[in-house]
Amino acid sequence: MSRADHRLSWPVAMARHALLLAGSGLMLLPFVWMISLSLKPPEEIFRSSFSLLPQHWYVIENYAKALTAAALPRYMANGVLVCASILALQILICAPCAYAVAKLEFAGRDLLFRLVLVGLLIPHQVLAVPLFILGYRVGLLNSYAALIFPFVVSPFGIFLFRQFFRLIPDEIVHAARLDGLSELAIVWRIMLPMAMPAIVAFSILSVVAHWNDLFWPLIAVKSPKLMPPALGVVIFRGGEASTEYGPLMAGAVLVILPLVLAFIVAQRWFIEGLTSASLK
Repeated sequence: MSRADHRLSWPVAMARHALLLAGSGLMLLPFVWMISLSLKPPEEIFRSSFSLLPQHWYVIENYAKALTAAALPRYMANGVLVCASILALQILICAPCAYAVAKLEFAGRDLLFRLVLVGLLIPHQVLAVPLFILGYRVGLLNSYAALIFPFVVSPFGIFLFRQFFRLIPDEIVHAARLDGLSELAIVWRIMLPMAMPAIVAFSILSVVAHWNDLFWPLIAVKSPKLMPPALGVVIFRGGEASTEYGPLMAGAVLVILPLVLAFIVAQRWFIEGLTSASLK
């Protein structure tokens, strides 16, 4: 690189970083404001003057009410159960399917993969009515099963694992077959351990999507004992915290906190999984 090009690269890099920082700030602003409101007493929330930090800290009161006025711990426990069950079943189903379209030769393989791509284009909300009717007919509504089974097959999971499996050399698969491993054993003992970045990336995306899902739980369950976090916060807003935004914002902070911590811990594997799968 010449000296002139080097001089030009600095302004370009600074402009790029400034643009990224501005975009990040705009994205983080609602979350920062939510945390700020969760720390304030009611009289400071609607004050005309702007203040990011409260003059009188109301942390214990807001967060205590968020945890006691509604069954927020129960909602979060429901979210853990539902998201963990969905993720386990998705990996159980998507990994063998992805291995089949990535490493096996059979008639119709390309057609099946195209159908998977078509499935990526269909919003899940389109299937809400037939899923609701099916759940009603088989008696699954208002149960944990109603929150879990509509999502056990993930077209995105099949696509992501298939892209990552294609990066694994075929020689490894042939060597495993020569050692006497079955195709399913190859999936669980060879492919998945090597595809750990893809599993972490998919796990984060799956958990975030279903932890924050409001549309389908609003249709599928009515009992407060079964409500996941997003639906629980809505019920909390319409009930105990209808006019108290401090506890409501505190409840929202508690709901998103596990997702933020999980992403911070697994961000390296998350980025590696997405970038590696996009190479092919």
